[in-house]
Amino acid sequence: SCWLNELTLNAKVVVPSFDFLCMPLFHPRFRREYELDPAKSRPGAQTRSDLLLCGRDWNTLIVGKLSPWIETDSELTTERRNSEEALVQELNFCAYLGLPAFMIPLRGPHCANLARILLNHIHTGHHSCMFWIRVPLLAPEDTREDLIENESSKQMDDGSNDEKTWFSGGFFLLCEAIEIGEDLPSDTLIDKWLGEPIKAAILPTSIFLTNKKGFPVLSKAHQRVIFHLFKLEAQFIFTGANRHSEKDLRSYLQYLEYLNQNRPAPNAYELFAKGYEDYLQSPLQPLMDNLESQTYEVFEKDPIKYSQYQQAVYRCLLDRVPEEQMETTVQVLMVLGAGRGPLVNASLRAAKQAKRKLRVYAVEKNTNAVVTLENWKFEEWGDQVTVVSCDMREWTAPEKADIIVSELLGSFGDNELSPECLDGAQHFLKDDGISIPCSYTSFLAPLSSSKLYNEVRGCRERDKDPECHFETPYVVRLHNFHQLADPKPCFTFVHPTTDMNNNRYQCLRFFIGCNSVLHGFAGYFEATLYKDVTLSIKPETHSPGMFSWFPILFPLKQPIPLSCGDNVSVRFWRCNNGKKVWYEWAVTEPICSAIHNPSGRSYTIGL
Repeated sequence: SCWLNELTLNAKVVVPSFDFLCMPLFHPRFRREYELDPAKSRPGAQTRSDLLLCGRDWNTLIVGKLSPWIETDSELTTERRNSEEALVQELNFCAYLGLPAFMIPLRGPHCANLARILLNHIHTGHHSCMFWIRVPLLAPEDTREDLIENESSKQMDDGSNDEKTWFSGGFFLLCEAIEIGEDLPSDTLIDKWLGEPIKAAILPTSIFLTNKKGFPVLSKAHQRVIFHLFKLEAQFIFTGANRHSEKDLRSYLQYLEYLNQNRPAPNAYELFAKGYEDYLQSPLQPLMDNLESQTYEVFEKDPIKYSQYQQAVYRCLLDRVPEEQMETTVQVLMVLGAGRGPLVNASLRAAKQAKRKLRVYAVEKNTNAVVTLENWKFEEWGDQVTVVSCDMREWTAPEKADIIVSELLGSFGDNELSPECLDGAQHFLKDDGISIPCSYTSFLAPLSSSKLYNEVRGCRERDKDPECHFETPYVVRLHNFHQLADPKPCFTFVHPTTDMNNNRYQCLRFFIGCNSVLHGFAGYFEATLYKDVTLSIKPETHSPGMFSWFPILFPLKQPIPLSCGDNVSVRFWRCNNGKKVWYEWAVTEPICSAIHNPSGRSYTIGL
């Protein structure tokens, strides 16, 4: 992370070991007049020359700050007009200097005029400058010491209190610089903030405590917030006077560096997902496309998935073959979609562990992966395994299976067409045969994420409808987001089954506990392999250490503002025309959205 500093002592800027300086472009007390003479016609330069620094320094070392007197949403006409002109002047001067960022304080809930001017500025040039909207983590009236206990504070209309949505980003250039005060909001509200596009955190020196050695430190609660901000790779700004005069200003920075070095170590999932945070990926279509060797290799590195499959086969073999029959009974196991062989190896290990006999068929349609399977057979497996190069739905099996094992699950459970594949292969499963997995359920949860909304919006392609990407699900490592409610079950599939109709329809209703903005829905799944042996990517039950699947995102074309106490109802359909499968979705509460992806016009999964 980069560290920023806006500390000044005796008018001399002190920036040892810091990377950026936040500074006003015009003198903070210089109120320009654009309406009345003679002040309107004041001669001379209105600020210092850009020649004070070289272009590289302006481009990399300086973050501009808006003059504090500017009130573009003032009810006083003259003040508003002067503020508008001054804001435009400072924005243009910022662009002229080529600053990397410009900080604008949000003074309250009424900021429509500020938003309009910023939007016009963004649309009238190719700007690389980021606009950091400065907002308090906790609204001022919620930190008042004179509030009577249990007395509700005065509401300053929408946007003013800590439960309101201060900012809903719609552009990559707009993000937030949150100011962290001595008082912190609830954990729920902090989670909400972590779904916002935070680029910087402002740390007043007044929030630092002093340890026994005289160094600045933060409370445990503040440390937890800082750890969250580290994960978002936020930059930090120190503001205020040096309150630890016996120590160098760098002691504040050194303390944050200490926290960064001693933050909780990432788990296996976080290590694997490093670099994929909020990166949109198209879901795999292994039925329609043949996977590459590197794709197989990534999935085979998952230490949890195959140990769970091994445990499921082991438990199943013990249940199906009594100990007195272990030398005479041979179970027929078919691996459907064998890939490069990890499920075959897991099944053979399970048979050895259970001391049961097994005859295995490895069925794989990808002729390139079959080469690997044939080599496994030649070098390791021998005649215990028969390699079949064929689509499982078209294969004529020489005998029926006691156990069918497959790993056809996608991030939403059924989105890689496991139901259609297993239904097509069910005819060669014995009447008392077992499918591993035996069932799986998809889950949905509403989410807020300006980051993801902007990522989807940036996916436009030539010759495609500009909104088609909002009708496409994406596999994504969710990172900068806020989940607005617990996930609820959507579609369930059971194997074997007598119902071959895999079309589904579900209406889910979620209670929203805080003001927010709905940008889409996160999808997860839980799978039962055998009895109580499971796989899950649902946050509450996530299989520890498993990284084979990221969640899936179903975006919305238009963000929907939500108020605390609202209910969100979403309709989800799984459709099939015999050649393709697709999802359709629509919000029907608190307002109605468009039906996304009707007739699979933007996204389908090929059978």
